[in-house]
Order: sequence, then C-alpha cells, then structure tokens
Amino acid sequence: MTLIAIVALLGALGGVAAIRLSRPEPVAAVRTTLAPARVVPGTVPAPPWPTGVQAAFVIPALGVSRESGPEQPAPVASLTKVMTAYLILKDHPLSGDDPGPTVTMSAANVADFDQDNQTDQSNVQIAVGEVLTERQLLEGLLVHSANDFADALAEWDSGNLAAFVVKMNTTAQLLGMHDSHFVDPSGFDPQSQSTPADILKIIRIDMEFPVFAQIVAMPSVTLPVAGTVRSSTPLLGAPGIVGVKSGWTMAAGGCDVLGLIARVDHQLVLVLAAVTGEQQGALPIEVAGLAALALAKAVATSVVGVRVATKGAVMARASVAGTSTPAVAVANRVLLGWPGQVIRASFVPSPPPIAGARAGRLIGRATFSLAGQEVVVDVRTRRPLPTPSLLHRLV
Repeated sequence: MTLIAIVALLGALGGVAAIRLSRPEPVAAVRTTLAPARVVPGTVPAPPWPTGVQAAFVIPALGVSRESGPEQPAPVASLTKVMTAYLILKDHPLSGDDPGPTVTMSAANVADFDQDNQTDQSNVQIAVGEVLTERQLLEGLLVHSANDFADALAEWDSGNLAAFVVKMNTTAQLLGMHDSHFVDPSGFDPQSQSTPADILKIIRIDMEFPVFAQIVAMPSVTLPVAGTVRSSTPLLGAPGIVGVKSGWTMAAGGCDVLGLIARVDHQLVLVLAAVTGEQQGALPIEVAGLAALALAKAVATSVVGVRVATKGAVMARASVAGTSTPAVAVANRVLLGWPGQVIRASFVPSPPPIAGARAGRLIGRATFSLAGQEVVVDVRTRRPLPTPSLLHRLV
C-alpha cells in the first residue's frame, strides 16, 4: 500500500484511527522454561569406614550426614567439651576479638587443678587470684583440652557443676542427640557418653560461632600463669585441616573430630569427620585422626559442582503478538551437591516489558536452592522485543 493510500485510509477512519494509534504498546507475556527440579548426578562410593571403631561424617552446607553403622553410646573423652563450649558461647556470646567477661580463679579452682594432676587428667596450671577472660578459658578448654577449665566455665555459667550438667543433657535432647548423656563438663568420667553422629550434631553448630572456629584452628595458646600450651589435636596445621577436637581416656580410647576444607569447582566446602573408640597404636588419638582424615578426603571427592545457570542459556521467553524472544542468564552459577540430592528452581518475573523494548531488558530472576545454599541470576532478553506493525494496530 502506498503512502497516499495509507493517508486516505486514515482519513476515512477519522477519529477512531487517531484513538487507536494513541494506545500504548502491548505488554510482553513472559514465561519461564526452567524445570522446577533436577537431581544432582553421580553415585556415591562406599565411604572408607575405619574398622573396629565408630565413625560418622557431615557436610554442613549440604545437609548430608552418614554414620558407619548402628551406633552405641560410649565414652567420648574430651569430645564432651564441644557441648561445654557450645553452652558457654550460647549463654555468653563473643564477637570479633572481644575477650568477654573475666573470671577470677579461686582456691577451689586451684584445688580442682591439683585433683586433675593427681588423677592424670589434662589440665592447665592456674593460681589463686589469676584473672582469665572467657575467651582465654575457651582457648584453654579447646586448644589444650583443660579439664579444670571445663569445670571453671561450668561453675561460672550455672553456679555449680550439677546445674550445668542438667543444661548439657537438656540441650542434647533438644538437638536430637538421643544417644548422648553427660555427667561432667570435661568427659573424663566414662559415664559421659555419646556417639560420633551425635557429637557432629553439636560441632556443626559450634563451627557457626566464628570464635569457636578460630580457637579450634589454633596450634597453641599463651595464658598468664601456664604460659604457652599446645593443642593435642593431631594433624592440625596440615593443608586444609581446621581442627577440631580430640580426646583420650582408657575407657574412651582415641577420639578425634577433624574438619577438612576441600575445594570443589572453585568453591570451598567443609567436611567434618568423627572417629571414636580407637584402641590401636601407641598414640590412639593419632590413629583416630588419620582415620578421620581418610574418611573426610574420600567424602569430599563425592561432592559435585553442578552448573545451574550458564551465561547465555535460555531460561525464559517474552512474547509480543505471537512473536517470541528468548531471555537468557547473564552469568554462570554453580551449586555444590551430593549425588541424588534435588536442586529446586524458581523464577520471579519483573514488571513485564512493552513491545519494542531493547535487548538486555530484565524480565526476571531465577533462583536455585539446595540445602542451605541459594544462588540467583538475572534473566534478560537476548534481542529487542518486536513492535506490532502499524496496520496490525489499526485492525
């Protein structure tokens, strides 16, 4: 149709055509092409469970946990102290470099230290009138595994050991540690019992306290009277290892909880492995630590990096008057997963663009989640949206 014909047509249509020409451009219809769920690929090989002991692992970020078999409560020695530390930090939070409140050592505290010496318990030397901060007491508790510090913290928190022990057992039940029962804050008493899986339930929470994570990675600590005391946790300082806690008594054998930070698809993931009841070797704690390390390393190799969004991949379409334009992810996104887990996807549209909108218009955001992880990516049009023809708008 020639320009003269179009003008004539407009004149014939009169005011109606003018009204229709002034209408706003139509709004695009947006729909996502994302599947709501996908399964993490792969199969998990059988973990290298150590023989003759109990063991478990957990990957906190993925919500994955396994144990070597049906577990039986048994003495866990100084692994008990991770519950003591949790209650102290829960009741008396510390942040940054805050030393926390101070506690003055009494004659009763020194008597407790002397009793520990006589019974060959792990301890840190103190003196009457010595002033220690909460942080220093936690350092002595977790780094050098001082039983006298466990008692001092318990009495400071609850007034006496019995009241603190009640709090320990109440908390254990609330956290689902149904195979645990404590009778002291240090674990020296063989009646303080737990399992590797239960101990990991409290340690995964402990590691969320920055102060706890910082302390258990320390190879040594310097205190006013005792001077520098070293950690007894094996393998501490080796590449990727961040502690966490070890223990030994005749009843418990060698016990160790090891934290390993592994790199998977350019991301860091923490694996916690626990081994209890090791009786082999001259140093059962080290045997337990090596078994925990082998378990953690094997577990880390089963973690999978899943590309949930690829830059340029179509994730939605925007349609105008029957013509569809692809909308794509603007960046790559990766989630870590465990084979068989389900990744959930959702799409939240933005205010819809109008016909003729230029390329790169934001039309929504895609969200992918697995366990405690979540990543979001913008979705934008790859090409300009079509504009309906003049004649189409007049009809």
